[in-house]
Amino acid sequence: MVITLQELQMYRNFDELASDVLDLAKEILPDKLIYLTSFSDKQQIILKLSNEDTSILLTEGMVINLNETVCNRIDFKNKQPLIYEDIKNGACSFDLRNILEEVNIKSYLGIPITLVNGERFGTLCVAHHEESHFDNKSINLLQKIAKMFAYYLELEHFAYKDSLTGLYNRHYLSKYFEEHSKTGGVLFFLDMDGFKEVNDIHGHDTGDLVLKEIARRLQKFVNDLHDAFAVRLGGDEFIIHFAQLSTREELCERAEYVLNCLNTWDNQYQLSTSIGIVSYPVDSNINLKTLLKNADTALYCAKTAGKNAYKFY
Repeated sequence: MVITLQELQMYRNFDELASDVLDLAKEILPDKLIYLTSFSDKQQIILKLSNEDTSILLTEGMVINLNETVCNRIDFKNKQPLIYEDIKNGACSFDLRNILEEVNIKSYLGIPITLVNGERFGTLCVAHHEESHFDNKSINLLQKIAKMFAYYLELEHFAYKDSLTGLYNRHYLSKYFEEHSKTGGVLFFLDMDGFKEVNDIHGHDTGDLVLKEIARRLQKFVNDLHDAFAVRLGGDEFIIHFAQLSTREELCERAEYVLNCLNTWDNQYQLSTSIGIVSYPVDSNINLKTLLKNADTALYCAKTAGKNAYKFY
């Protein structure tokens, strides 16, 4: 899963460490602009610049379509840097040269930042408004800095992730609510109908595979929405959080989709889900414990209504 900007903002000392990474890189190439970026599925975000006062037209927080950025040309699979010492030479394609010239970059070095599982995080980049030479020693040192930064990201990332399914965990939900409870939102509290029988009949290894498949379907659902995230609360209980308050009709449509998404299985599994739905308004004083309790009450009503159903609190 891609590390989102929202997740990064929860990391302890992220801003300080990002600044330290750029300071170290500046010690190696003091006359260049150094910057850190992260990738989403379709965009690149400029997280931090070593210097805002530059003739290169990049700014912190800048969002660029991924297919329009030079960093997307980096060989992440083999963890190889991308080097253009002079964008006017034949190694740089015409379209890429135009992209770089638009922001006044004449030379570029991009170091991939990759998580342990091979997922792309983003890049550590060096840019200059003139042609430059990047020696092997400097490149190797920057790669080591990027690798150490990736270890930090990995530790923080998995502090918020469920180890089995890869979804966010209860810790992430709690942290999110601490920082965003005043913005309002909606919770879907899901409990799988018939999951106990899967474990009893087929064993816990099969049960784990089923939980991973549930997580995969939920993750695809939230990825398509862009305003939601999924959490494994524990066991066969899951949360979908929507960051924006929607109409009741829209929530019903989403609930119906989730029900249909999770009640289609091979004949050997008799599985469905029940959903309790609770919303909290902007500037609400409700705490997460109470919100989950209310969602659980609605979930109980959905269960007693015959399962494979949803109920609002």
